[in-house]
Order: sequence, then C-alpha cells, then structure tokens
Amino acid sequence: MDYLIENTTREERLKLVKKALGISISGAQMPTDETMQLVKEYVDGKKELKEVQKEIIERYKK
Repeated sequence: MDYLIENTTREERLKLVKKALGISISGAQMPTDETMQLVKEYVDGKKELKEVQKEIIERYKK
C-alpha cells in the first residue's frame, strides 16, 4: 500500500498508526509524547510518514 498523504484518507492513516503502535508496544515502552505528536502530524496530513520516521530516528541518534 502507498502510505503517502495524497493516497490515503485520514481514517486510513489513523488505522495504520494504531496497528503500528500496537505492534511496537507489544514488547516495549509507549512512545514518547514527542513521538506521538509527530505521528499525529502524519495522521492529520501535515507531514509524510517518511518525514516522521526520519525525525524520530534523528531524535534517537542524539
């Protein structure tokens, strides 16, 4: 599936995020508030998923 904002609805992006969040916390801690804010920006159509991923990875490199 193409996860670009232009090719998905808000509802599809929210479903994707919920599924990914469920998988990610199955053996780890909840994401930080900052990470969740970035994810919300994807759901709201403000940032592409690739941008969000890049920003999250950059935060953990520091």
